[in-house]
Amino acid sequence: MSETEAKIKVSGVTRKYSIRRNTEEEKKEFTALQDVDLNVRPGEFLTIVGPSGCGKSTLLDLLAGLAVPTEGELFIDGKKITGPALDRGIVMQGYALFPWRTVRRNVEFGLEIKKVPKKDRKAISDRYLELVGLSGYGDRYPYELSGGMKQRVAIARALAYDPEVLLMDEPFAAVDAQTRETLQDELLQIWERTGKTIVFVTHSIDEAVALADRVVVMSPNPGRVREIVPVSLPRPRRVGDVQSTADFSWIRHRVWELLQGETATVKPAPQQAPVQAPLELAEQLSSSAAL
Repeated sequence: MSETEAKIKVSGVTRKYSIRRNTEEEKKEFTALQDVDLNVRPGEFLTIVGPSGCGKSTLLDLLAGLAVPTEGELFIDGKKITGPALDRGIVMQGYALFPWRTVRRNVEFGLEIKKVPKKDRKAISDRYLELVGLSGYGDRYPYELSGGMKQRVAIARALAYDPEVLLMDEPFAAVDAQTRETLQDELLQIWERTGKTIVFVTHSIDEAVALADRVVVMSPNPGRVREIVPVSLPRPRRVGDVQSTADFSWIRHRVWELLQGETATVKPAPQQAPVQAPLELAEQLSSSAAL
């Protein structure tokens, strides 16, 4: 793939953290990512898999603009990423819904920042709630929903303001296996209908292969791209169907082999700075929209 064809370009990215050692004044430098190069095609479904501490979530934070690289640059459509912006939607494992807002008003959040007229917001939010199978739930509050339903709301919110890229950090890790497969199939259908570029971080090899066009396999200490594995499974696809095929088993085994050599040498990574809370992210997005 040429650089001009890339929707997302990651060029020579290194990310380091200064970690204070216990109660000592001395600080230790920890390298989460080292010399990462990656191109993502327009409309591609790219998954990232690797052992704990390999920098998967750090890379997603950099793409989201929630962190800045120590070295290197990241681009979307040739424009350098300098912070959060409305061209990227983010879905996290923890839902990050506003508990005081109804489901509909959670979905409308990005539309408000984008200054979409109030008269149009309800129609747009209702359309995306229907897309994720939550028609009729607009007036409910997050505490009234199951974990799977909350994640559907988070996906609808990320899609409603029409970002070009969807960044997903282990979004289905907190739900049961049956709900997880249902959400995977629903996400594939949404992706097929919208044509969004998706970057999806997961610990699950099965999930990574079942969803992706390509699987980025990362290695730790420091985090690097070890190999990118193409997934030649036919589209459209459904998770339960493809997982029983010989092609799926072969690709899964290849990814497993790549990871197997890494897991035995993984060292615990120092605790990194926490991901920004929804209100902090809201302030940054509001500032970006105002510029």
